[in-house]
Amino acid sequence: MSGIPEAQDEYDAHADTVFDMLVNQTTSVDAIAQYLFKIATEHMGLSHPGLAERCEKAARAAAAFQSGL
Repeated sequence: MSGIPEAQDEYDAHADTVFDMLVNQTTSVDAIAQYLFKIATEHMGLSHPGLAERCEKAARAAAAFQSGL
C-alpha cells in the first residue's frame, strides 16, 4: 500500500480501535478477535479457511502488550 498515497492511513482507525480495546482492560481477547474478524470479512472482504484462527492469534498477540499500557 505504500505506493498508493490514499491508502497510507487505511488501517489507522482499526489500530486505534484495537488500542482502545486493549486500554479498556475489561475487553476480552475474544472480543478483539471478533472485531478483527469482522473488519477482515466485512470491511476488507477477505475469506480464508483459517481466518478466524488468525484473528484469534493476532488478538492474543495484541493482548500480550496489554499489561504495558
